[in-house]
Amino acid sequence: MAEQFDLKDIERRMEGALTSLRTEFTGLRTGRASVHLLDTVQVSAYGSTMPLNQVASVSAPEARMLAVNVWDKSQVGAVDRAIRESPLGLNPIMDGQTLRIPIPALSEERRKELAKLAGKFSENARIAVRNVRRDGMELLKRLEKSGELNEDRQKVLSADVQKATDKFVAQIDEALKHKEEEIMQV
Repeated sequence: MAEQFDLKDIERRMEGALTSLRTEFTGLRTGRASVHLLDTVQVSAYGSTMPLNQVASVSAPEARMLAVNVWDKSQVGAVDRAIRESPLGLNPIMDGQTLRIPIPALSEERRKELAKLAGKFSENARIAVRNVRRDGMELLKRLEKSGELNEDRQKVLSADVQKATDKFVAQIDEALKHKEEEIMQV
């Protein structure tokens, strides 16, 4: 089967890198309660590991408090353990089937560490986008070499791939800028 160039597929893969970055950003604690803060927590329940949102509901009743309502009484201990062992540094308080999680204010040093971590996450996303770009460019060169594309068409499509790359890198930079502002806000 002959290879085909699909710009939509390349953009979809670049969008995947941006979506992954946004998911990683939700796990970075900023000092304010966010229901997405616990999205990365995995709970050992019912003989397997599953996301917290499959065994409990999370709400933010106050600016610095999360409430986790565990659906099954027998899983309260497992959810508590999973939150305590997560790298978020949170200490839940058990209140029946509900876990109350106070969100402590961040120190300046911790804010800088989180900003650096956000920078690493965004650099990984940029690398992923550039890898998709490289794959697309290599495909275009192979298609030109095999005679399926003429040189002019290859140059036009290469420019389209570069535009998509620039667009997604700019979106990653914008997401990083917003996350850093959120983290550094006292």
